[in-house]
Amino acid sequence: MKARVYVTMKSTVLDPQGQTVCKALASMGHKGVADVRQGKYFELTLAEGANKEQVRTEMEQIAQDVLANPVIEDYRIDIID
Repeated sequence: MKARVYVTMKSTVLDPQGQTVCKALASMGHKGVADVRQGKYFELTLAEGANKEQVRTEMEQIAQDVLANPVIEDYRIDIID
């Protein structure tokens, strides 16, 4: 089983790296891109036989405590069998 955690800046938080990428794309002729928001991706391989409910709870804790800064970032967790 694997857990995938996607961390992104909250929509209310300025994303200077995303803005830089957006400007670079526009200067390269990609005029159809209106906005870019950057983020982080984590893939965690879980021990065999792990309980899916317990895994979900543990991943929520890990995301909040370690992988994301809940003040400025949102996260999404996908559990893959």
